[in-house]
Amino acid sequence: MTYQTMSFNSLRPAAGAAVFHGSEHGAHASFFVNSRGAERHRHPYEEIFVLLDGEIDFIIDGESGHAASETVIVIPAHTWHEFTATSADGVRMVNIHPVAQMQTEWAK
Repeated sequence: MTYQTMSFNSLRPAAGAAVFHGSEHGAHASFFVNSRGAERHRHPYEEIFVLLDGEIDFIIDGESGHAASETVIVIPAHTWHEFTATSADGVRMVNIHPVAQMQTEWAK
């Protein structure tokens, strides 16, 4: 396989985050480029937040926290979590999933 390049806009659905599904590109990892947040959910693998710009409030395994630009958060597998952008201009955050095919269980 040769390398691939693509713009975030080519990954962005009609509304919401830019999504890279590794399985669609021969890659073993997937990610979102998020600007807003996500409701309570979990994954059967760890998720890594790379907060590039802005601020978020989050709840991870029932514990509340706050993070600002240039922060990395590692969320263990099977851990309920949610987050909300608190910056006026939203956030720029990459949410890394170390799998080719993302799996998400949403809270009811």
